[in-house]
Amino acid sequence: MEITHIEHLGIAVKSLEDSIPYYENILGMKCYNIEEVADQKVKTAFFKVGQTKIELLEPTSPDSTIAKFIENRGEGIHHIAFAVPDTNAALHELEEKEVRLIDKAARPGAENLMIGFAHPKATGGVLTEFCCPKGE
Repeated sequence: MEITHIEHLGIAVKSLEDSIPYYENILGMKCYNIEEVADQKVKTAFFKVGQTKIELLEPTSPDSTIAKFIENRGEGIHHIAFAVPDTNAALHELEEKEVRLIDKAARPGAENLMIGFAHPKATGGVLTEFCCPKGE
């Protein structure tokens, strides 16, 4: 599998409004994008650190996966996302290697990316996302 870089680290938060000031006022980063991904029941905020992004994830519904994560584990690191040339190809390669998947096909995510997740039970307890820009 060709992983080009860490695309982002996903961090589950209860509130973007409460969390963004830490990254901006304390760490000196700039939030450059906030968007809602309705089908994932999440609102995201992005910061850039070199080539890598920090993605804050706020649940927009109590039945979202992020809300459940926060309820069970509290706020904190939710996933790591690796950039790959083709998300579907990466998922297919993982499936061929008998890695348990959450997504068998890429789906739209934030920031115009196609995303797919491997199950944390197959990745040493780390929810792992693979992503590439739409159209690639």
